[in-house]
Amino acid sequence: MAATHLLRSGVGLNTIRPRLGHAKLDTTAIYAEIDLEAKARAIAGLGFTASEPSKPGKADEAATEYLRTLQSDRTVKRP
Repeated sequence: MAATHLLRSGVGLNTIRPRLGHAKLDTTAIYAEIDLEAKARAIAGLGFTASEPSKPGKADEAATEYLRTLQSDRTVKRP
């Protein structure tokens, strides 16, 4: 668990990778995935507040009207 302790101390994955003998960064990244405590601290530090998610499919009427004008501009009337 030395890798997890290093991550918690702020050491980057590229620094930890060669010390563990990993050829690929993906292998070392596993240690970052298992550190849920660090993830929770990072999310808490972002300052997001819970809010009502936007409703899917509810269009902005101004944007919809603009898109309609683009569509009508592209319509070519053939003789």
